[in-house]
Formats: sequence, structure tokens, C-alpha cells
Amino acid sequence: MTTRVIIVDDQAMVRAGFAALLAAQSDIDVVGEAPDGAQGVELSRRTHPDVVLMDVRMPEMDGLEAARRLLAPPGGGGQARQAVAEHRPRVLMLTTFDVDDYVYEALRAGASGFLLKDAPPADLIAAVRVVASGDALLAPSVTRRLIADFARQRPAARGKPALRLKGLTERETEVLTLMARGRSNAEIAETLVLAEQTVKTHVSRVLTKLDLRDRAQAVVFAYESRLVTPGE
Repeated sequence: MTTRVIIVDDQAMVRAGFAALLAAQSDIDVVGEAPDGAQGVELSRRTHPDVVLMDVRMPEMDGLEAARRLLAPPGGGGQARQAVAEHRPRVLMLTTFDVDDYVYEALRAGASGFLLKDAPPADLIAAVRVVASGDALLAPSVTRRLIADFARQRPAARGKPALRLKGLTERETEVLTLMARGRSNAEIAETLVLAEQTVKTHVSRVLTKLDLRDRAQAVVFAYESRLVTPGE
């Protein structure tokens, strides 16, 4: 299947470079570009991409607000609500900085990960494919450091997040803990002496029970609920 991508960045040369790189891939189709968040939201709703490459810092509307609008739960009911949900894209945030509060907030809003703008071309291509497949881009250690840094600066979440953890089984809690530490399914399987397919099932149940979209939100949730604390 071909992955439909739009690029939202206020720098024309960045958009052109990313577009040329991605369009050269046989499985990726760049269907549009936008210079700011507001136009990116409008373009996304018009073209229905699978993945939105979203710059964090832009004039008019930044990437955080644009991501919130694109990833907000659909309103209404019935078939209309389902249609909107099905067309919500995956958002991959682009940033120049290793640690950026905007990126953390975007992950909370439902973005599937982030990539530094100076990453090698192969990393950008791989990131688009990973996010399009429904996974989260959590492999770079900087992502985990970013979440841990901002979790350290914020007070422990109380009430609802902690209560939601009680709905998990002991095994599911173990899986979530390892996910938050950046372990892949294969590494979790090895640690817990389980089949990798069994781990995938546990991951799916964790996301469903906690009403989380993907691993990125699961990691944020684990830190905010203090299931995992920075420095562990």
C-alpha cells in the first residue's frame, strides 16, 4: 500500500527537500505541503493523508495546536463520528531541538513520535513507514529522555491516571513498565519469558484498557501516573 503524506513546515526549502526525498520512495506519495499549522489542518482535512510531518515551531498556528486539532476525538455520533475517526492521520513531529516542551505536549495530544530535522534521510523515510504502520516512533533514546525530563518537572498526576492503572492485570502492568523504558516487543518477550505474539496481545490490551492510541501515549501515561519515574 502507498502511504499518503503531507509536509507542514514554515521553511520552503525544508518542505521541498523532505518532499523530494519521500516522493522518490515507491511506497510513499507526498500529496501536499503547507507553510503553517492552520493551513496544514485544512490541507489534511481535504487530502486525508496517512501521515502528517508537522514542524513544532511555526507562525500563525504552531505544530502543537495543529496536532491537537487533527488528533482531537471526533464529535457527533454514529456514522459521521466513525468517518472522522477513520480519517485522523498519524502525526510525526519535526523539531530542531533535542528537548522541546512542545513535543512533549504533542505526544500527550496523540502524536505518534518526533524526529529531529537533522536526522539522516534514511531515518526520515523509516520514521514515516513506522508511524504509518500504526506504531510509535520511540526508538531514539532522546524521545524517552524528553518524556522523562518533563515528567520530572511536573507534579505527579493524581486521581484518574492512577485509578486507571488499577484496571490492568499484574502482567499488563509489567508490560507497560517495560514499554515506558523503551523496550521493543522482542525485548519485553525476552525479559518476561513470553512469546512475542503474547506480548503484542498484552500491549493491545493495555492500550485498549487505558484508552490510549499508541505506545507514545502509553509512555507518557506511565511517567505521568508515576508507574515509572525518571532515573529508574
